[in-house]
Amino acid sequence: MSLKTPSASPDVAAPPSAGRLSGITSRGLLRIPHGGLVLVLVLVAVFTALQADSFTSSQNLLNVLRQISVNAVIAAGLTLLMTAGGMDFSMGSNAAVTLSVAAQLLHSGWSTPATVVISLALATAIGLVNGLVVTFTRVAPFVATLATAMLLDGVALLVLDGMSVTIGDRMTGLGNDNLAGIPYLTIVAVLVLALIGVTMKYTTFGRDAFAMGGNEHVARLSGINVSGRKLALYALAGVLAGLAGLMLLSRLGAAAPNTAGLMTQLTAVAAVVIGGTSLAGGHGTIVGTILGVILLGVVANALNLLQVNSNYQFVVTGGVLLVAAIINEFQRRSTPGGH
Repeated sequence: MSLKTPSASPDVAAPPSAGRLSGITSRGLLRIPHGGLVLVLVLVAVFTALQADSFTSSQNLLNVLRQISVNAVIAAGLTLLMTAGGMDFSMGSNAAVTLSVAAQLLHSGWSTPATVVISLALATAIGLVNGLVVTFTRVAPFVATLATAMLLDGVALLVLDGMSVTIGDRMTGLGNDNLAGIPYLTIVAVLVLALIGVTMKYTTFGRDAFAMGGNEHVARLSGINVSGRKLALYALAGVLAGLAGLMLLSRLGAAAPNTAGLMTQLTAVAAVVIGGTSLAGGHGTIVGTILGVILLGVVANALNLLQVNSNYQFVVTGGVLLVAAIINEFQRRSTPGGH
């Protein structure tokens, strides 16, 4: 009498298939551009929505959009600059000076158009000075612009003389009104991000930035005017910092000590870096920067809605950013061509 070995039942054979499916799914997620960042963003948003009903209210979402728009403009300029191998830690402080000068001018009776022109010219000049120092000396961009940031934070305090300066209803339309439900500030930010994105992908200026970030010496040998490009990049960073300062002034309706400054800059740097732009230059992505800015804005809003003790907010924010950066790095390495 022979014994037949029973055939494997479907449920016994299922685990290997399930394992393969799970592996395919996880690998597929990692192969999606910025998949790790999107995953963290979705998890934070879903958790906050379940814990606080007001998170998904239209008023709160509009508030988040207004808050992240200023950082988005700074981060956009920083993305292009870092792609070219540069760094400007003074953009947030430049915004603080611009905001303070504009508030004083408006408070003194200057017209809004004249104030905007003067403020943006000042911000551009500050960016250009950074570019001159970085381009024609051997001072590292990190050191030069960090020193400039500290200097500008002091200048902002001097301009305000330690006092808050209100501008009444001047420029408040830009900071508080909307078009078809979209805040004007967000429209400005989207236009800036789109302009930088198009520049990076489709123009000679953008391609030169990638080449300079990859290898500045080779870029110079290939005929690129590296010095001229650097000056233009730092000037652009300056004018965008000035625009961010004016946007913040329009939203707040006043300038106060310690508004913007180095802390705003660090937030923008964090958004750009976790978005996938390399600190070493040669690689940058405006889409990743957008996701990084949104993640930071959502986390900050979530902490406020959940009434997390302010003593823990930096801890939680740093933890979320660290997780996002780690996941994003694994995702980047798993993508074909990633290093």
